[in-house]
Amino acid sequence: MRKTQRFRFQKIFPSPLKSSFTRPRPFKVYSFVPFSPLAMLDPTILTLGGIVLGIAIIERILERWGVIDLVDQFSKVMRFILPVTFYGALFYFFATFMF
Repeated sequence: MRKTQRFRFQKIFPSPLKSSFTRPRPFKVYSFVPFSPLAMLDPTILTLGGIVLGIAIIERILERWGVIDLVDQFSKVMRFILPVTFYGALFYFFATFMF
């Protein structure tokens, strides 16, 4: 009868080195610009975006109804309002952003 050799599982498959993951850092790292995507949920920016989106939807509805003169007036006004609103909201966001 042959003698059976037994090997421990840890000897065959050595565990990965955990010391590299638990090694303390020599210094603490801080982010200079803390940014959270939830910061975009500012009520002022959401209100401005909702107003602009509502005007665009109204413009499309009027276009389907065939009121082209009113749609033309809306498009002339929106050419001015959209960039002003966008840059105003962008300025407001960075002015109230907590650094």
